[in-house]
Amino acid sequence: MYGSRGAGVRASVAVVALLLAGCSGGDGGDGEKERDSGSDITQQPSDTDPFWVNPKGNAAAQVAAYEKAGKDDDAELIRKIAEQPTGEWIGPENPEEQARGFTEAAEKADRDALLVLYNIPHRDCGQYSGGGAADGDAYRAWIDGVAKGIGDRPATVVLEPDAVLHVVDGCTPGEFHEERYDLLKGAIEKLGALKNTKVYLDAGNAGWGDPEEIYDPLKWAGVEQADGFAVNVSNFYTTEDSIAYGKQLSSKIGDKPFVIDTSRNGNGPWTEGEEDERWCNPPGRALGETPTTKTADALVDAYLWVKRPGESDGECKGGPKAGEWWPEYALDLAKASD
Repeated sequence: MYGSRGAGVRASVAVVALLLAGCSGGDGGDGEKERDSGSDITQQPSDTDPFWVNPKGNAAAQVAAYEKAGKDDDAELIRKIAEQPTGEWIGPENPEEQARGFTEAAEKADRDALLVLYNIPHRDCGQYSGGGAADGDAYRAWIDGVAKGIGDRPATVVLEPDAVLHVVDGCTPGEFHEERYDLLKGAIEKLGALKNTKVYLDAGNAGWGDPEEIYDPLKWAGVEQADGFAVNVSNFYTTEDSIAYGKQLSSKIGDKPFVIDTSRNGNGPWTEGEEDERWCNPPGRALGETPTTKTADALVDAYLWVKRPGESDGECKGGPKAGEWWPEYALDLAKASD
């Protein structure tokens, strides 16, 4: 099953600069939510959710816009999204500056940055989120920039959604397979050498084909040298099914721990419409478990919102381009998540 990730890689240098200029906050050690300076968007308690809430993200801007328009009920619904930490997808330009901006803002708030790296050459097989680095050398230079930007600051990295899966399912042409494995191994080595960075390699989702086919490719991509792997990125499979899938993989790759994207899995996957596009902006979905390191299984390091709820998966079902904010969809997710 193919799946565009609705990357959200349009992060701008200007936004990062704003973060560096305006972010502050802290935990204070009391486990209570803390208000970010100059914003009414809060950080979550660090003892259960150590990840950084971006007070200048799309959802936060939507809260402010609804409040200004007097739409207080809609503002409170979107606040369900705005006050949870979500992945920051590093774009192709100025990776060092982006990574530095997000990690410095997170450190200033006494939280860990959650970064998503999605720039592998021949990304997404030319579908809604097609693109990526021009070639292997460009990708290596990009990873070097990300690593320099992170430095010694705390970060959790989800590495290259779909990159291994699209090798296994044949979507990525065979002549690129060897290079892709080499690039992923190199990225894991580079990022894993950083003092306070954890790396989780994407490993597909519970609805994908035969898990036995992905064990060896994950190893060839260096998963055994990573801190673990990620499942359900930008998808909708339930947490229960994702735990079962992750444990099945873990048993074959050295009992590695894993993280689960729970951003939009509250109602599970959509089962109608064309099967090959059920992942793309499906209706009737809901927010899932909020991000936390207190999970239901010892092998699950965290529930994360890797995909930013409310950002489009692609130009399907009336949605805008992949990664663009779609307020109507965000409201539907929040309304279904009581």
